[in-house]
Amino acid sequence: MSTKNNYENELYIESEIRKTTTEFINIVHDLWYDKSIELVLFRNSLIDKRASEVLNLVSYSKKFVNKPISISDILEISQHISNLDLPPSKLDIGKLVYEYHTKENSDKKTFINNQLSDIKNTKTQTPKDVILYGFGRIGRLLTRELMVQIGAGSQLRLRAIVTRGKIDKSVLEKRASLLRIDSVHGDFLGTVEINTEKNALIINGTTVYMISASKPEDIDYTKYQINDALVIDNTGAFRDFEELNRHLSSNGVTKVLLTAPGKGIPNIVHGVNHKNHKPELNNIYSAASCTTNAITPVLKVIEDEFGIKKGHIETIHAYTNDQNLVDNMHSKHRRGRAAALNMVITETGAAKAVSKALPILKGKLTSNAVRVPVPNGSLAILNLQLNKSTTKERFNSIMKKHALDGDLVEQIKYSINKELVSSDIVGTTAPSIFDSEATITDNETVVLYVWYDNEYGYTHQVIRLAKYISKVRRYTYY
Repeated sequence: MSTKNNYENELYIESEIRKTTTEFINIVHDLWYDKSIELVLFRNSLIDKRASEVLNLVSYSKKFVNKPISISDILEISQHISNLDLPPSKLDIGKLVYEYHTKENSDKKTFINNQLSDIKNTKTQTPKDVILYGFGRIGRLLTRELMVQIGAGSQLRLRAIVTRGKIDKSVLEKRASLLRIDSVHGDFLGTVEINTEKNALIINGTTVYMISASKPEDIDYTKYQINDALVIDNTGAFRDFEELNRHLSSNGVTKVLLTAPGKGIPNIVHGVNHKNHKPELNNIYSAASCTTNAITPVLKVIEDEFGIKKGHIETIHAYTNDQNLVDNMHSKHRRGRAAALNMVITETGAAKAVSKALPILKGKLTSNAVRVPVPNGSLAILNLQLNKSTTKERFNSIMKKHALDGDLVEQIKYSINKELVSSDIVGTTAPSIFDSEATITDNETVVLYVWYDNEYGYTHQVIRLAKYISKVRRYTYY
Protein backbone atom coordinates (compact mmCIF):
# COMPACT_ATOMS: atom_id res chain seq x y z
CA MET A 1 0.00 0.00 0.00
CA SER A 2 1.31 3.45 -0.91
CA THR A 3 2.18 6.11 1.64
CA LYS A 4 -0.77 8.17 0.45
CA ASN A 5 -3.18 5.26 0.94
CA ASN A 6 -1.73 4.62 4.39
CA TYR A 7 -2.33 8.24 5.29
CA GLU A 8 -5.90 8.16 3.98
CA ASN A 9 -6.53 4.99 5.96
CA GLU A 10 -5.23 6.64 9.13
CA LEU A 11 -7.54 9.60 8.57
CA TYR A 12 -10.50 7.27 8.11
CA ILE A 13 -9.71 5.28 11.28
CA GLU A 14 -9.31 8.45 13.32
CA SER A 15 -12.58 9.82 11.95
CA GLU A 16 -14.41 6.62 12.96
CA ILE A 17 -12.85 6.71 16.44
CA ARG A 18 -14.03 10.30 16.97
CA LYS A 19 -17.53 9.46 15.70
CA THR A 20 -17.65 6.58 18.19
CA THR A 21 -16.43 8.89 20.94
CA THR A 22 -19.10 11.49 20.11
CA GLU A 23 -21.77 8.79 20.25
CA PHE A 24 -20.48 7.77 23.68
CA ILE A 25 -20.49 11.39 24.88
CA ASN A 26 -24.14 11.69 23.83
CA ILE A 27 -25.02 8.63 25.93
CA VAL A 28 -23.09 10.09 28.88
CA HIS A 29 -25.19 13.25 28.79
CA ASP A 30 -28.50 11.48 28.11
CA LEU A 31 -27.96 9.23 31.13
CA TRP A 32 -26.94 12.17 33.29
CA TYR A 33 -29.71 14.62 32.48
CA ASP A 34 -32.52 12.11 31.96
CA LYS A 35 -31.80 9.54 34.70
CA SER A 36 -29.17 11.11 37.03
CA ILE A 37 -26.81 8.28 36.12
CA GLU A 38 -23.23 9.54 35.93
CA LEU A 39 -20.61 7.63 33.98
CA VAL A 40 -16.98 8.23 34.93
CA LEU A 41 -13.77 6.79 33.51
CA PHE A 42 -11.52 5.56 36.31
CA ARG A 43 -13.05 8.26 38.52
CA ASN A 44 -12.48 10.98 35.91
CA SER A 45 -15.59 13.03 35.15
CA LEU A 46 -16.99 12.78 31.63
CA ILE A 47 -19.61 15.53 31.86
CA ASP A 48 -18.96 18.38 29.39
CA LYS A 49 -15.83 16.68 28.03
CA ARG A 50 -14.80 17.02 24.38
CA ALA A 51 -13.92 14.01 22.22
CA SER A 52 -10.18 14.68 22.45
CA GLU A 53 -10.37 14.86 26.26
CA VAL A 54 -12.25 11.55 26.43
CA LEU A 55 -9.73 9.88 24.10
CA ASN A 56 -6.85 11.11 26.27
CA LEU A 57 -8.56 9.55 29.29
CA VAL A 58 -8.97 6.29 27.37
CA SER A 59 -5.27 6.34 26.48
CA TYR A 60 -4.36 6.88 30.15
CA SER A 61 -6.71 4.06 31.18
CA LYS A 62 -5.05 1.53 28.86
CA LYS A 63 -1.65 2.32 30.32
CA PHE A 64 -2.99 2.41 33.89
CA VAL A 65 -4.57 -1.06 33.90
CA ASN A 66 -2.49 -2.57 31.07
CA LYS A 67 -5.58 -3.92 29.32
CA PRO A 68 -6.88 -3.38 25.75
CA ILE A 69 -9.51 -0.80 26.69
CA SER A 70 -10.97 0.83 23.58
CA ILE A 71 -13.57 3.49 22.94
CA SER A 72 -15.66 0.91 21.05
CA ASP A 73 -15.76 -1.33 24.16
CA ILE A 74 -16.71 1.68 26.27
CA LEU A 75 -19.47 2.65 23.85
CA GLU A 76 -20.93 -0.85 23.70
CA ILE A 77 -21.07 -1.24 27.48
CA SER A 78 -22.55 2.25 27.90
CA GLN A 79 -25.26 1.31 25.37
CA HIS A 80 -26.19 -1.71 27.47
CA ILE A 81 -26.31 0.49 30.59
CA SER A 82 -28.60 2.98 28.86
CA ASN A 83 -31.06 0.18 28.08
CA LEU A 84 -31.37 -0.83 31.75
CA ASP A 85 -33.92 0.60 34.17
CA LEU A 86 -31.53 1.94 36.82
CA PRO A 87 -31.95 4.40 39.70
CA PRO A 88 -29.68 7.47 40.11
CA SER A 89 -26.13 6.16 40.34
CA LYS A 90 -22.46 6.74 39.57
CA LEU A 91 -20.82 4.05 37.45
CA ASP A 92 -17.18 3.70 36.49
CA ILE A 93 -17.31 2.67 32.85
CA GLY A 94 -13.52 2.22 32.86
CA LYS A 95 -13.60 -0.32 35.66
CA LEU A 96 -16.50 -2.17 34.03
CA VAL A 97 -14.56 -2.52 30.76
CA TYR A 98 -11.42 -3.51 32.70
CA GLU A 99 -13.32 -6.20 34.61
CA TYR A 100 -14.91 -7.46 31.42
CA HIS A 101 -11.44 -8.06 29.95
CA THR A 102 -10.17 -9.55 33.22
CA LYS A 103 -12.95 -12.09 33.67
CA GLU A 104 -14.22 -14.74 31.28
CA ASN A 105 -17.61 -13.59 30.06
CA SER A 106 -19.91 -14.74 27.30
CA ASP A 107 -21.15 -11.33 26.20
CA LYS A 108 -21.14 -7.73 27.42
CA LYS A 109 -24.90 -7.54 28.02
CA THR A 110 -24.92 -10.52 30.38
CA PHE A 111 -21.81 -9.20 32.11
CA ILE A 112 -23.38 -5.78 32.76
CA ASN A 113 -26.59 -7.34 34.07
CA ASN A 114 -24.57 -9.45 36.51
CA GLN A 115 -22.27 -6.66 37.66
CA LEU A 116 -25.10 -4.20 38.29
CA SER A 117 -27.56 -6.66 39.80
CA ASP A 118 -27.40 -5.04 43.26
CA ILE A 119 -28.25 -1.57 42.03
CA LYS A 120 -31.99 -2.27 41.81
CA ASN A 121 -32.14 -2.58 45.62
CA THR A 122 -31.06 1.05 46.03
CA LYS A 123 -33.40 3.14 48.17
CA THR A 124 -34.82 6.41 46.88
CA GLN A 125 -33.36 9.55 48.45
CA THR A 126 -34.62 13.03 49.24
CA PRO A 127 -32.62 15.89 47.64
CA LYS A 128 -30.84 18.27 50.02
CA ASP A 129 -30.96 22.06 49.83
CA VAL A 130 -27.48 23.63 50.15
CA ILE A 131 -26.46 27.09 51.35
CA LEU A 132 -22.93 28.36 50.82
CA TYR A 133 -21.84 30.65 53.64
CA GLY A 134 -19.05 32.58 51.94
CA PHE A 135 -18.10 33.06 48.30
CA GLY A 136 -14.30 32.99 48.12
CA ARG A 137 -12.04 30.56 46.23
CA ILE A 138 -13.61 27.39 47.63
CA GLY A 139 -17.10 28.89 47.66
CA ARG A 140 -16.99 29.71 43.95
CA LEU A 141 -15.56 26.31 43.01
CA LEU A 142 -18.27 24.66 45.10
CA THR A 143 -20.84 26.72 43.22
CA ARG A 144 -19.44 25.63 39.86
CA GLU A 145 -19.28 21.96 40.79
CA LEU A 146 -22.66 21.84 42.52
CA MET A 147 -24.30 23.35 39.43
CA VAL A 148 -22.42 21.05 37.05
CA GLN A 149 -23.33 18.01 39.15
CA ILE A 150 -26.97 18.92 39.69
CA GLY A 151 -28.25 16.82 36.78
CA ALA A 152 -31.93 16.12 37.44
CA GLY A 153 -31.59 17.53 40.97
CA SER A 154 -31.72 14.26 42.91
CA GLN A 155 -28.79 15.04 45.24
CA LEU A 156 -27.48 18.44 46.35
CA ARG A 157 -29.37 21.56 45.27
CA LEU A 158 -27.60 24.89 45.66
CA ARG A 159 -30.27 27.37 46.78
CA ALA A 160 -28.46 30.35 48.31
CA ILE A 161 -25.10 32.05 48.91
CA VAL A 162 -24.50 34.24 51.97
CA THR A 163 -22.01 37.13 51.96
CA ARG A 164 -21.41 40.26 54.00
CA GLY A 165 -22.18 43.78 52.81
CA LYS A 166 -24.89 45.20 50.65
CA ILE A 167 -26.16 43.43 47.57
CA ASP A 168 -27.05 45.61 44.60
CA LYS A 169 -26.72 45.40 40.83
CA SER A 170 -23.02 46.26 40.89
CA VAL A 171 -22.24 43.64 43.53
CA LEU A 172 -24.28 40.99 41.71
CA GLU A 173 -22.44 41.73 38.47
CA LYS A 174 -19.06 41.39 40.19
CA ARG A 175 -20.07 38.13 41.86
CA ALA A 176 -21.34 36.80 38.55
CA SER A 177 -18.13 37.80 36.78
CA LEU A 178 -15.95 36.07 39.38
CA LEU A 179 -18.01 32.93 38.94
CA ARG A 180 -17.88 33.00 35.13
CA ILE A 181 -14.15 33.58 34.75
CA ASP A 182 -11.32 32.17 36.84
CA SER A 183 -7.62 32.86 36.25
CA VAL A 184 -6.64 29.36 37.40
CA HIS A 185 -9.55 27.11 36.49
CA GLY A 186 -10.74 28.82 33.33
CA ASP A 187 -14.24 29.73 32.21
CA PHE A 188 -17.31 28.23 33.84
CA LEU A 189 -18.95 25.89 31.33
CA GLY A 190 -22.41 27.28 31.89
CA THR A 191 -24.42 30.49 32.02
CA VAL A 192 -24.47 33.06 34.83
CA GLU A 193 -26.94 35.94 34.79
CA ILE A 194 -28.21 38.30 37.50
CA ASN A 195 -31.72 39.05 38.72
CA THR A 196 -31.86 42.33 40.66
CA GLU A 197 -35.49 41.87 41.70
CA LYS A 198 -34.71 38.58 43.42
CA ASN A 199 -31.18 39.58 44.47
CA ALA A 200 -30.05 36.37 42.84
CA LEU A 201 -27.66 34.76 40.41
CA ILE A 202 -29.34 32.73 37.69
CA ILE A 203 -26.90 29.88 37.12
CA ASN A 204 -27.71 27.54 34.23
CA GLY A 205 -31.26 28.85 34.42
CA THR A 206 -31.61 28.06 38.15
CA THR A 207 -32.17 30.74 40.83
CA VAL A 208 -29.53 30.95 43.55
CA TYR A 209 -30.34 33.69 46.07
CA MET A 210 -27.60 36.07 47.25
CA ILE A 211 -28.24 36.87 50.92
CA SER A 212 -26.46 39.56 52.92
CA ALA A 213 -25.89 38.86 56.62
CA SER A 214 -23.28 39.52 59.30
CA LYS A 215 -24.61 36.88 61.71
CA PRO A 216 -25.80 33.35 60.85
CA GLU A 217 -28.65 33.48 63.34
CA ASP A 218 -30.15 36.56 61.65
CA ILE A 219 -31.23 34.64 58.54
CA ASP A 220 -34.57 32.95 58.00
CA TYR A 221 -33.99 30.68 55.02
CA THR A 222 -37.59 29.48 54.96
CA LYS A 223 -38.51 32.88 53.46
CA TYR A 224 -36.71 31.62 50.35
CA GLN A 225 -38.53 28.26 50.45
CA ILE A 226 -35.33 26.64 51.71
CA ASN A 227 -35.87 23.88 54.28
CA ASP A 228 -33.86 21.15 56.00
CA ALA A 229 -30.72 22.64 54.45
CA LEU A 230 -27.01 21.98 54.72
CA VAL A 231 -24.85 25.05 55.29
CA ILE A 232 -21.32 24.75 53.90
CA ASP A 233 -19.29 27.38 55.76
CA ASN A 234 -16.24 28.31 53.70
CA THR A 235 -15.53 31.69 55.33
CA GLY A 236 -12.96 30.39 57.82
CA ALA A 237 -14.46 32.79 60.40
CA PHE A 238 -16.11 30.07 62.52
CA ARG A 239 -13.94 27.12 63.51
CA ASP A 240 -15.40 25.48 66.66
CA PHE A 241 -18.63 23.83 67.74
CA GLU A 242 -20.08 26.86 69.53
CA GLU A 243 -19.53 29.21 66.60
CA LEU A 244 -20.71 26.79 63.94
CA ASN A 245 -23.73 25.86 66.02
CA ARG A 246 -25.02 29.39 65.37
CA HIS A 247 -25.94 28.27 61.85
CA LEU A 248 -28.42 25.80 63.34
CA SER A 249 -30.25 28.73 64.95
CA SER A 250 -31.32 29.83 61.48
CA ASN A 251 -34.72 28.67 60.31
CA GLY A 252 -34.34 26.06 57.59
CA VAL A 253 -30.88 24.68 58.56
CA THR A 254 -30.28 21.17 59.92
CA LYS A 255 -26.65 20.39 59.01
CA VAL A 256 -23.35 22.35 58.92
CA LEU A 257 -20.12 21.50 57.12
CA LEU A 258 -16.91 23.49 57.67
CA THR A 259 -14.30 23.67 54.89
CA ALA A 260 -11.37 23.94 57.31
CA PRO A 261 -10.07 22.04 60.35
CA GLY A 262 -12.51 22.39 63.26
CA LYS A 263 -12.43 22.10 67.04
CA GLY A 264 -14.91 20.04 69.02
CA ILE A 265 -16.44 18.51 65.88
CA PRO A 266 -15.66 15.45 63.72
CA ASN A 267 -12.79 16.18 61.31
CA ILE A 268 -13.38 13.93 58.34
CA VAL A 269 -11.33 12.91 55.33
CA HIS A 270 -13.88 11.29 53.07
CA GLY A 271 -12.81 7.79 52.13
CA VAL A 272 -10.71 7.38 55.27
CA ASN A 273 -12.88 7.92 58.34
CA HIS A 274 -16.31 9.13 57.19
CA LYS A 275 -17.94 5.79 58.00
CA ASN A 276 -16.91 6.22 61.64
CA HIS A 277 -19.48 9.01 61.94
CA LYS A 278 -23.17 8.41 61.32
CA PRO A 279 -24.96 11.42 59.78
CA GLU A 280 -27.96 11.02 62.07
CA LEU A 281 -25.80 11.36 65.21
CA ASN A 282 -24.00 14.63 64.37
CA ASN A 283 -25.15 17.88 62.77
CA ILE A 284 -21.79 19.69 62.48
CA TYR A 285 -18.75 18.40 60.61
CA SER A 286 -15.37 19.52 59.34
CA ALA A 287 -13.88 18.50 55.98
CA ALA A 288 -10.38 19.13 57.42
CA SER A 289 -7.82 20.90 55.18
CA CYS A 290 -6.67 20.42 51.59
CA THR A 291 -3.29 19.08 52.75
CA THR A 292 -4.89 16.68 55.24
CA ASN A 293 -7.13 15.34 52.47
CA ALA A 294 -4.10 14.94 50.22
CA ILE A 295 -1.83 12.97 52.54
CA THR A 296 -4.21 11.01 54.78
CA PRO A 297 -5.49 8.55 52.12
CA VAL A 298 -1.92 7.69 51.13
CA LEU A 299 -0.82 7.40 54.76
CA LYS A 300 -3.72 5.06 55.50
CA VAL A 301 -2.64 2.70 52.72
CA ILE A 302 0.96 2.75 53.98
CA GLU A 303 -0.05 2.21 57.62
CA ASP A 304 -2.34 -0.68 56.69
CA GLU A 305 0.18 -2.35 54.37
CA PHE A 306 3.55 -1.64 56.02
CA GLY A 307 3.07 0.13 59.34
CA ILE A 308 4.65 3.55 60.00
CA LYS A 309 7.28 4.08 62.72
CA LYS A 310 7.68 7.81 62.19
CA GLY A 311 7.95 10.36 59.44
CA HIS A 312 8.15 13.96 58.30
CA ILE A 313 5.84 15.74 55.86
CA GLU A 314 7.00 18.80 53.95
CA THR A 315 4.34 20.55 51.91
CA ILE A 316 5.27 22.71 48.94
CA HIS A 317 2.10 24.76 48.85
CA ALA A 318 0.72 27.32 46.43
CA TYR A 319 0.39 30.79 47.91
CA THR A 320 -2.99 31.73 49.34
CA ASN A 321 -5.11 34.82 49.90
CA ASP A 322 -3.82 34.95 53.47
CA GLN A 323 -0.43 36.15 52.20
CA ASN A 324 0.48 39.63 50.96
CA LEU A 325 0.93 40.51 47.30
CA VAL A 326 3.65 42.99 48.30
CA ASP A 327 5.71 43.21 51.47
CA ASN A 328 3.54 44.40 54.33
CA MET A 329 2.63 43.73 57.93
CA HIS A 330 1.36 40.23 58.77
CA SER A 331 0.53 38.54 62.06
CA LYS A 332 2.66 35.50 61.17
CA HIS A 333 6.39 35.37 60.55
CA ARG A 334 7.52 35.53 56.89
CA ARG A 335 3.97 35.53 55.45
CA GLY A 336 4.15 39.30 55.12
CA ARG A 337 6.63 39.02 52.25
CA ALA A 338 5.39 39.21 48.65
CA ALA A 339 3.72 35.87 47.88
CA ALA A 340 4.38 35.84 44.12
CA LEU A 341 8.08 36.65 44.50
CA ASN A 342 9.24 34.46 47.38
CA MET A 343 9.39 30.93 48.71
CA VAL A 344 8.11 31.32 52.26
CA ILE A 345 8.71 28.87 55.10
CA THR A 346 5.67 28.59 57.34
CA GLU A 347 4.04 26.19 59.74
CA THR A 348 1.31 23.65 58.99
CA GLY A 349 -0.86 21.60 61.28
CA ALA A 350 -1.05 18.73 58.77
CA ALA A 351 0.73 16.17 60.97
CA LYS A 352 -1.58 16.76 63.93
CA ALA A 353 -4.62 16.95 61.65
CA VAL A 354 -3.85 13.52 60.18
CA SER A 355 -4.14 11.95 63.63
CA LYS A 356 -7.75 13.16 63.91
CA ALA A 357 -8.62 10.95 60.96
CA LEU A 358 -6.02 8.26 61.71
CA PRO A 359 -5.49 8.17 65.51
CA ILE A 360 -2.92 5.37 65.15
CA LEU A 361 -0.48 7.95 63.70
CA LYS A 362 -0.73 10.34 66.65
CA GLY A 363 2.75 11.52 67.67
CA LYS A 364 4.48 9.73 64.80
CA LEU A 365 4.61 12.57 62.28
CA THR A 366 6.11 16.07 62.06
CA SER A 367 5.34 18.61 59.37
CA ASN A 368 6.29 21.95 57.92
CA ALA A 369 5.42 23.94 54.81
CA VAL A 370 6.92 26.15 52.14
CA ARG A 371 4.62 28.54 50.26
CA VAL A 372 5.81 28.99 46.67
CA PRO A 373 5.02 31.45 43.84
CA VAL A 374 2.31 29.47 42.05
CA PRO A 375 -1.41 30.32 42.46
CA ASN A 376 -2.60 26.70 42.68
CA GLY A 377 -1.23 23.17 42.70
CA SER A 378 0.73 21.82 45.66
CA LEU A 379 3.02 18.95 46.59
CA ALA A 380 3.54 16.94 49.77
CA ILE A 381 6.84 15.14 50.28
CA LEU A 382 6.52 12.25 52.73
CA ASN A 383 9.70 10.85 54.28
CA LEU A 384 8.66 7.77 56.24
CA GLN A 385 10.27 5.02 58.31
CA LEU A 386 8.27 1.79 57.88
CA ASN A 387 7.95 -1.35 59.97
CA LYS A 388 8.67 -3.47 56.89
CA SER A 389 11.28 -3.10 54.18
CA THR A 390 10.11 -2.70 50.59
CA THR A 391 11.19 -1.96 47.06
CA LYS A 392 10.00 0.76 44.71
CA GLU A 393 8.24 -1.79 42.54
CA ARG A 394 6.38 -3.43 45.42
CA PHE A 395 5.50 -0.12 47.04
CA ASN A 396 4.14 1.33 43.79
CA SER A 397 2.18 -1.83 42.99
CA ILE A 398 0.39 -1.62 46.34
CA MET A 399 -0.48 2.05 45.79
CA LYS A 400 -1.74 1.21 42.30
CA LYS A 401 -3.94 -1.57 43.70
CA HIS A 402 -5.62 0.83 46.13
CA ALA A 403 -6.04 3.47 43.42
CA LEU A 404 -7.82 0.88 41.26
CA ASP A 405 -9.96 -0.94 43.80
CA GLY A 406 -11.21 -0.44 47.34
CA ASP A 407 -12.37 2.36 49.61
CA LEU A 408 -9.90 4.99 48.38
CA VAL A 409 -10.38 4.92 44.61
CA GLU A 410 -11.94 8.40 44.62
CA GLN A 411 -9.13 9.76 46.77
CA ILE A 412 -5.95 8.41 45.17
CA LYS A 413 -5.01 8.94 41.55
CA TYR A 414 -2.01 6.92 40.44
CA SER A 415 0.17 8.89 38.04
CA ILE A 416 2.39 7.15 35.50
CA ASN A 417 3.44 10.42 33.86
CA LYS A 418 7.23 10.81 33.80
CA GLU A 419 6.89 14.50 32.90
CA LEU A 420 4.39 15.48 35.63
CA VAL A 421 4.64 19.07 36.93
CA SER A 422 2.40 21.21 39.11
CA SER A 423 0.32 22.79 36.33
CA ASP A 424 -0.62 19.30 35.07
CA ILE A 425 -2.57 18.45 38.20
CA VAL A 426 -4.80 21.54 38.19
CA GLY A 427 -8.40 20.39 37.77
CA THR A 428 -7.87 16.89 39.21
CA THR A 429 -10.87 15.67 41.22
CA ALA A 430 -8.83 13.29 43.39
CA PRO A 431 -7.30 14.98 46.47
CA SER A 432 -4.13 12.82 46.20
CA ILE A 433 -2.11 12.33 43.02
CA PHE A 434 0.53 9.71 43.77
CA ASP A 435 3.63 10.30 41.64
CA SER A 436 4.80 6.73 41.03
CA GLU A 437 7.84 7.81 39.02
CA ALA A 438 9.24 9.83 41.93
CA THR A 439 9.10 7.13 44.63
CA ILE A 440 12.39 6.47 46.45
CA THR A 441 12.90 3.39 48.65
CA ASP A 442 15.79 2.19 50.80
CA ASN A 443 14.81 -0.88 52.81
CA GLU A 444 12.48 0.51 55.50
CA THR A 445 12.75 4.13 54.32
CA VAL A 446 10.46 5.55 51.66
CA VAL A 447 10.25 9.03 50.20
CA LEU A 448 7.16 9.69 48.16
CA TYR A 449 5.62 12.64 46.37
CA VAL A 450 1.91 13.39 46.50
CA TRP A 451 0.57 16.21 44.34
CA TYR A 452 -2.75 17.90 44.98
CA ASP A 453 -4.90 20.63 43.52
CA ASN A 454 -5.40 22.42 46.82
CA GLU A 455 -8.58 24.05 45.48
CA TYR A 456 -10.30 21.71 43.03
CA GLY A 457 -9.41 18.34 44.55
CA TYR A 458 -10.35 19.57 48.00
CA THR A 459 -13.66 20.97 46.69
CA HIS A 460 -14.60 17.52 45.44
CA GLN A 461 -13.79 16.03 48.84
CA VAL A 462 -16.11 18.60 50.43
CA ILE A 463 -18.89 17.62 48.02
CA ARG A 464 -18.35 13.90 48.68
CA LEU A 465 -18.64 14.52 52.41
CA ALA A 466 -21.66 16.79 51.91
CA LYS A 467 -23.45 14.01 50.05
CA TYR A 468 -22.61 11.53 52.79
CA ILE A 469 -23.86 13.61 55.71
CA SER A 470 -26.94 14.63 53.70
CA LYS A 471 -27.68 10.97 52.85
CA VAL A 472 -27.94 11.69 49.13
CA ARG A 473 -24.97 9.67 47.93
CA ARG A 474 -26.07 7.53 45.01
CA TYR A 475 -25.24 3.91 44.35
CA THR A 476 -21.66 3.84 43.08
CA TYR A 477 -19.85 1.18 41.09
CA TYR A 478 -16.14 1.61 41.55
